[in-house]
Formats: sequence, C-alpha cells, structure tokens
Amino acid sequence: MTLLFDRRRTLALGLAFAFSPALGFAQEINDVVEMVEGDPDAPVTIIEYASFTCPHCATFNEEVMPRLKADFIDTGKAKLIFREVYFDRAGLWASMIARCAPKDRYFGLVDVLFERQSEWATAKTNEEFVENLYGIGRQAGLTNERMDACMSDQAYAEALVESYQKNAGADGIDSTPSFVINGEKYGNMNYETFAETLRAAGAE
Repeated sequence: MTLLFDRRRTLALGLAFAFSPALGFAQEINDVVEMVEGDPDAPVTIIEYASFTCPHCATFNEEVMPRLKADFIDTGKAKLIFREVYFDRAGLWASMIARCAPKDRYFGLVDVLFERQSEWATAKTNEEFVENLYGIGRQAGLTNERMDACMSDQAYAEALVESYQKNAGADGIDSTPSFVINGEKYGNMNYETFAETLRAAGAE
C-alpha cells in the first residue's frame, strides 16, 4: 500500500472519536513510546512500518512474522520495533486501542487486529469501526471506560500522527509493509529472503 504524506490530509481524517473528554489517559501517557519486542541488546534491529488496515501487512504478520519471531526475535538475534502507519481513521483508531492496553499486551493485540482485519476493517460507518474495535479490546481485558478515555485523547492522537510522519519521512517509507534493518530500508519480503537479509546483517 502506497503512502501519502500530506499532514493536512492526515489530520483531516479525524484524530479522536467524539466521546466525552477524559483526563486520566492524557495524564498517564506523556510521549509516544516505541513498541519493542525482543532483546534490547540484540545485534540486529528490525523496524517494521505497517498499517492495521493494510492487507499486505496482515498477510506478512500471518505468514512471515511467526517464523521470524521463532528463529530470530525470541532467540535474541534480532529485536523488532513496530511502528504504526496511518492511512485512514480506522487504522489510527486501531492503533489507539492497541496502545490502550498494558504494554505487555500490545503485540498480542497487534496479532488479533491483523488476524481479524477482514471483520473489523470492513465497517461502513465510524460507529461500526469503533464498535468492532471495542469488541477486540474487551477480549484483551479493556473496559469500555478505559477505551473511551483512550479514544477521546485528541492530544495523544495528534502525537501519534506527528510521530508516524516524522519517523516515516526520515526513513523514506513510501509503502507498507516496509522495513529498516540496521539502518537499511527494504520492502515486503518472504521468510527466506528476510532470514537471509537478517543473517547478512549479523543475526547469526
């Protein structure tokens, strides 16, 4: 999926849903933190840029990522930094729900969002999108009150968009999924090519 880096257009998608304002979440999260999986001291760093509404990203997460985790991330050979990309309002909201959960549940929610993408991402209205995402959030133990607080945090939504545009612009990301491996940019790859690339980068 090709990116369009137009800040005005992105902000115009709508950043936070029109719930009643809630103060707790804004006070709890001050910065957009990197979501990292694996040994922080691993010799190879994989940065993945993906959108929760991107079908190619869902396919990669289902077919390639489990093998990468088993062979490289869980073994301490590489660590993964997952950076969300926002093509649309639904993708941003999905990210906010994932980040609403405790940090140790984030990657589990990422997997569920991709696994069930064809269900929640086909909604016809904003209300349907949110209802579908809330259903996933509740399965992860989130309450409606907690998700209301997350989704109504306009400042945090804006910070997420700013962070995505800054990082993706700096790394020259123009499609998803895209990857930066020890500073080098790559496009979508199958497992064999990805594994070869990681070994060449030092993930032995």
